[in-house]
Amino acid sequence: MTESDGPDRAEALPDAAIHERLGIEIRSAGPDTVVGTMPVVGNTQPFGLLHGGASLVLAESLGSIGAAVATGGRSMPVGIEINASHHQAVSQGTVTGVATVIHHGRTLSTWQVEITDDDGRRVCSARITCLLRDVAPGN
Repeated sequence: MTESDGPDRAEALPDAAIHERLGIEIRSAGPDTVVGTMPVVGNTQPFGLLHGGASLVLAESLGSIGAAVATGGRSMPVGIEINASHHQAVSQGTVTGVATVIHHGRTLSTWQVEITDDDGRRVCSARITCLLRDVAPGN
């Protein structure tokens, strides 16, 4: 994140129950980049590896938060498409997701999310597109 992006907005985000369940922590949030972490333990599939669905929750959360920050609260992002490729298995430690804006327009916001393990190896690449819904006055 650059100085021109403004202050980090991670502290001002509302709580999300799924983040608590999966142990997701938002480390920084700006209009161009969002960073979050998630523990592997507790988020594994039956064979002890990080569950692909958990990676997608992390990716969608980071992209949606980025879209919300980029609108300055004027829109509510709703994920309408997400896809991912899982490159490498991980069975311990923490994964870190970095979401970078690809396109941010008036009605759509698209983000690329790279998830890496503690050694910096790419675990998952995902892309999410959010529809930017108008927020009703007073909401």
